[in-house]
Amino acid sequence: MEHIVLTNGLKKSFKTQGKTVEAVRGVDLAVRRGEVFGFLGPNGAGKTTTLRMLTTLLTPDAGEATLAGCDLLKHPQRLRERIGYVSQAGGSDRGMSAWENLVLQGRLFGMNRHNAAAQAKALILAFDLEAIVDRKAATYSGGQRRRLDVALGMMHRPQLLFLDEPTTGLDPQNRARLWEEVRRLRDSGVTIFLTTHYLDEADALADRIAIMDQGKIEAEGSPRELKKQIAGDVVLLGLSADGAHNEKALELFSTQPYVREASYEQGHLRLYVHEGEATLPEILRLLDHAQIGLKTISLSQPTLDDVFLRQTGRSLQEA
Repeated sequence: MEHIVLTNGLKKSFKTQGKTVEAVRGVDLAVRRGEVFGFLGPNGAGKTTTLRMLTTLLTPDAGEATLAGCDLLKHPQRLRERIGYVSQAGGSDRGMSAWENLVLQGRLFGMNRHNAAAQAKALILAFDLEAIVDRKAATYSGGQRRRLDVALGMMHRPQLLFLDEPTTGLDPQNRARLWEEVRRLRDSGVTIFLTTHYLDEADALADRIAIMDQGKIEAEGSPRELKKQIAGDVVLLGLSADGAHNEKALELFSTQPYVREASYEQGHLRLYVHEGEATLPEILRLLDHAQIGLKTISLSQPTLDDVFLRQTGRSLQEA
C-alpha cells in the first residue's frame, strides 16, 4: 500500500534554562494512505513536537520527511495545501459563527466565494452543525466546537488530516460522536494521523499505532499485533505481605511453568500466564501454602498499556 507519510531520523531539541532538551530523537514513521494512524504516548513524550514538524510549524534539526508527495523541507507551502491540522487548542474564531469560520477558511485557501460556500454547506451537514450555524462559536459546547475544528481542518479537502489530542476535555457522549466522525472521514478516503494519550481511543480507532516515549518510537504495528507480543493473560495480584514475602512471591511464581513473566511493582505482582482462568486456582493455592496474604486479584487480556509497560518498564497511565 502506498505510504502518504515517510520520515527518516527526525530530530528536534530545545534550549531551556541553559540546558538542551532532546524532544524528538530520531523518529522513523511510515503511514499508509487511507488509514487511521494512532500516535500514542504520555504527555511530554514528543508527540506534539513531531506533529508540529510534520505540519511545517517547526523545522527539524535533522532528518527528512515526505508527506502527500511533498518534501517537508523543500516544498512546505505545497505540503500545506495537501494537509489539514487540528491542534489541541482548535482554530475557530470565537467571535464568528460556524458559517463565517468555514467560509473564511476556504477563502484563505484560495477558494472563490461560490466554492467556499458550497464546501461550507457540505461540512455543516456532515458534522451536524445546522442548529448552531449562525451562532458565535463562543456559545458552543465543547463537543460542538471540536466538530467545527475538524470541519475547518477539512475545508480545503486535504489528503491527510492531523488531529492532535482531539477528544481531550470532551464528555463521553461527545467523545464517542467524534470517534464516529473520524471513522467516517477514514471511510471517505482521508488519511488520519491521530495523536492521543488515551489507550481506549487508540485501540478503538487506529488501524496501526506507533508508541512514543521520551522522544523515541518504542513500538509500531496494529493494536492486535502489538498485543499479540504479550502471549497469554494478565493476572494482577495485590499482596498484603511485607517486603520479604513480596520477594518470596516473585521468586515463587517466576519458577512456575505456566508463568511466562513475573514482575513486582508498587504493591502488585503482575503475571503473564497461559490460560488465566485455569491457572487462577493454582495461583491461589500457592499463595495459601506460602502464607502470603492477598488483597485483590484480577484477570484480563493484554492491553496497549501492557505493551507500553513491556517496552518502557512503566505504565502509560502512570507516565
